[in-house]
Amino acid sequence: MRVGLIKHTHHNVDVDIPGKDSYELRKAGADQTLVASVRRWALMTETPAQQPLDLRYLANRFDISKVDLILVEGFKDEPVSKIILYREEIGRLLEEMLDEFVIAVASDQQVALNIRSLDINQSESIANFIVEWLKGTT
Repeated sequence: MRVGLIKHTHHNVDVDIPGKDSYELRKAGADQTLVASVRRWALMTETPAQQPLDLRYLANRFDISKVDLILVEGFKDEPVSKIILYREEIGRLLEEMLDEFVIAVASDQQVALNIRSLDINQSESIANFIVEWLKGTT
């Protein structure tokens, strides 16, 4: 399975390197900068007046011929199926994180809720759950 990832961050994202031509051109006013090599490429888009990020818009930036599944980190308020990754030390109650779109909880402790529980330390088991869920067999 070919996986894509969308990660939301509250930090400024800059994958470019100060002093490089692409960095300087972007800082000089380029609204989009595409940096490419034989191994990978990255498109950076300036969004100074961007409204809240639109998950659907971001997902549509993917080349669907290259990915079978897009995983999303963050965007917790979006109406999409989700697996909560939960550790007690995050300082929130698990129950506060649940909504109608949660299909499972992956945790490092027993979860006493009426929802599928996964071991957060067993990535292969989580991957298998996702595959079975996509097939509609869970």
